[in-house]
Amino acid sequence: MSEHTLPGTFRLDRSRSAALQVYEHLRELIVTLALPPGAVLSRNELAGYFDVSVTPVRDALARLDDEKLVEVFPQHATRVRAVDLSSAREAHFLRLSVELELVHGLARRRDPQLAARLLELVDRQRACLERGDLASFTAVDMEFHRTLYDAALLTGLWERLRDGSGNLDRLRRLHLPLNNKAQSILEQHAEIARAIGDGDAARAQSWVRKHLSGTLSELDALRERYPDFVLPVH
Repeated sequence: MSEHTLPGTFRLDRSRSAALQVYEHLRELIVTLALPPGAVLSRNELAGYFDVSVTPVRDALARLDDEKLVEVFPQHATRVRAVDLSSAREAHFLRLSVELELVHGLARRRDPQLAARLLELVDRQRACLERGDLASFTAVDMEFHRTLYDAALLTGLWERLRDGSGNLDRLRRLHLPLNNKAQSILEQHAEIARAIGDGDAARAQSWVRKHLSGTLSELDALRERYPDFVLPVH
């Protein structure tokens, strides 16, 4: 496959780590599927695009390789990987385990102000869906979950979980336009928010379990529809 041209433009912030900015930008392009599996990334081309030396590009690609988002071939180009299901399952297990405990604690606090903030985010998501803006829909989706972690004073844990969820996020992006998935997300978010506001920990956990398990339950359908995106199970 030929080298893949990166979409858009990039402006380097000289006050921040160049390697971190390269990593963040490339990861966003991969997770949002702007860079599809099989896309070949040349170190020299990337250095030109980001206006940096090859060293921060190499460091960024090594980090993406650790997350199983790319394959790095020494002395050669780098290729975007198909979705690694083992990585996706591990990320799902961690996130489900954490969020079940998280919403249990938040519901026991019975915080109507938190519930109101969460329902406001659901309204914003609904507006995004109504105008067909799935990118903004996904951004608000992330904000909904981050709000839960912030409320539990676990923002750092949210960041660590996000770092390892690239393959799971790609599966969720593939799933989002299918089978009324986006509408289901709205309903599930609203139910989680209401359960927290009502102080019903068991109900909040039940909806979190349903909410976070939907995409992995559709693996066969996703693999059939997107054979170039999802690696087979070994």
